[in-house]
Amino acid sequence: MITIQDLESLRGEINRLRERGSVAFVPTMGNLHAGHLALVREAKRHAQSVAVSIFVNPMQFGANEDLDKYPRTLEADQNALNAEGADVLFCPRVADIYPKPLAQQTRVEVPAISNLYCGQSRPGHFVGVATVVCKLFNMVQPDVAVFGKKDFQQLLVIRRMVEDLAMPIRIVGVETVREPDGLAMSSRNQYLDESERRVAPMLRRQLLTLADLLRAGQHDTQQLQKQVVEALDAGGFQTDYVQIVDAESLLPMDGSSRKVAVLAAAQLGGARLIDNIEVDLD
Repeated sequence: MITIQDLESLRGEINRLRERGSVAFVPTMGNLHAGHLALVREAKRHAQSVAVSIFVNPMQFGANEDLDKYPRTLEADQNALNAEGADVLFCPRVADIYPKPLAQQTRVEVPAISNLYCGQSRPGHFVGVATVVCKLFNMVQPDVAVFGKKDFQQLLVIRRMVEDLAMPIRIVGVETVREPDGLAMSSRNQYLDESERRVAPMLRRQLLTLADLLRAGQHDTQQLQKQVVEALDAGGFQTDYVQIVDAESLLPMDGSSRKVAVLAAAQLGGARLIDNIEVDLD
């Protein structure tokens, strides 16, 4: 695996890889865990070569969020990616991605769905996500890009951006990789202390219970959401939201919704945890 920082070298390497076939791309912020590596393995199923990026994107962090302390573990990440058979790792500097001050930087916005749920709690977050992913897509020019389903809203934002901007890229979503106790793998899990880590799997358990109730025909979404919020808050979380939504539109579930997603975000100690579960009502 080759590690590249500048765009000219990246383009040259991608052109070389294209001589043997298609290229899949996995954008990350580094501090890689088994969930990220599952994306790399999935990417290898869809293309002859795999490019990965590591870039901690300042545009998607709010003023009081964890940009400065977000874990950076480049050497360990390189070793893990090399072991998985990735072909190229792109590690641009902030100045490579944003040559102008952020306030002057051209931005990409996917309206409506970017302002719901996590977008409401984190204003501007999905503008930062869409902008950096759009720019990385333009730099790498992949045939396929692979994202985890843990951030369900992010995946839909990216799908919508690719569709609306007619990008010739196929987006593949990969099921969330979990710890043995069900907690979704995340770089932010390391912010949990020992007692918080024991509590954290409750988020997944509550979503599974809610999904069972939906399948059983209980469709009073407001009451179901309220029950889960109350249970999480009583368990030590500070719940941001629990929402039952149409899995395609992200709008609140209604009588026409056949595939829904239960989305949740909650603060536990120093970690903001997100999770979701998809439910087929047919």
